Amino acid sequence: MSKPARPLPGRGRRSLALFGAAGLALFGALAGGLRAQSSLLYLEIQAVGAYSTASDRVELFSLMPDDVMQKPSLGFDFVQRLTGKTRDFGLLAVQARLAYDQGGHKAEPQLYNAYVRLKPRFANVWIGHNKPAMGLASTLDNHAALLPDPAMMRYGFDRDWGIGLDRDFAWGGVAASLTAGTGMSLHFKGNYLAAARIFKGVLARDNYSVGLSLSQGDTFETMGYGLGAAEPSAWTAAGLDLSAVWRNWENRAEVLVGRRDGAGTFLLFWRSGLALLEEGRLKIEVQPALTRRAGIWRYSFGSGLTYLLSADLTSRFMVFYDQELHDARFAVQIYYYKRL
Repeated sequence: MSKPARPLPGRGRRSLALFGAAGLALFGALAGGLRAQSSLLYLEIQAVGAYSTASDRVELFSLMPDDVMQKPSLGFDFVQRLTGKTRDFGLLAVQARLAYDQGGHKAEPQLYNAYVRLKPRFANVWIGHNKPAMGLASTLDNHAALLPDPAMMRYGFDRDWGIGLDRDFAWGGVAASLTAGTGMSLHFKGNYLAAARIFKGVLARDNYSVGLSLSQGDTFETMGYGLGAAEPSAWTAAGLDLSAVWRNWENRAEVLVGRRDGAGTFLLFWRSGLALLEEGRLKIEVQPALTRRAGIWRYSFGSGLTYLLSADLTSRFMVFYDQELHDARFAVQIYYYKRL
């Protein structure tokens, strides 16, 4: 749902200034006579298909035809450490794909990660296309996953253009970001998203992490590289997220309340996974979610199965029912990810 545009000439100029400064900083980091000595390059290939009960046919994407995740694709993932005379001062990350768009019968270029992460002494600072500091989506690695997270359910963005910073402490950490609020694409229409998250506990060390997120802005409803409305809508939200591991059982949950375009919005999300076999090669997951948008309650339920065929090859299977679309989807993915 969209609303009439408000005159925001000052904010529009500030947005242009922000991304102009970000571009200059990025150029300076890469071209300022600094050395890069260590890099990782991965080849990524994925085959994806799903049967939809609503359309009664096999479709070459996991959930939505316009979303960038997941489609048959070929791509790369590149990470390069940036090193000065005495220490590492950051890294450059670029991940891109060439995916098959079934609707347009064409190859679709996709830029996923595209950022420089610098390490000044006060915090880590990133510039480019990266995760906003908002909820569970800021902690999950979703570039190959079939089950959708809150960002894929239109509660935030998996990636967004802008700047951000984070700092770790012994008890947890803090993060903040100022991004465009447009997701995969970049537009300047007075849009922005300011977000911050504070968390206690480090999952890999403490077996739990609890986070509180606040976000506000004028953002676009997006699907992939397309915009759902001509103008941005007001967004304000607060969210509480929890991640916990007990032996081979992992749980992640998030509750979000807020307002979009003057109407209340709500999310209750839970993902539970059980790792089996040696080194957790087999993982079974269930994922119920309840949402409220524009005064309408909706629910979805997903279940996933992941099996590591080898160190480089992963197979995934997902069943996902969306009450809003009255559609049950049965998706299969073969994912190849190998260092070159």
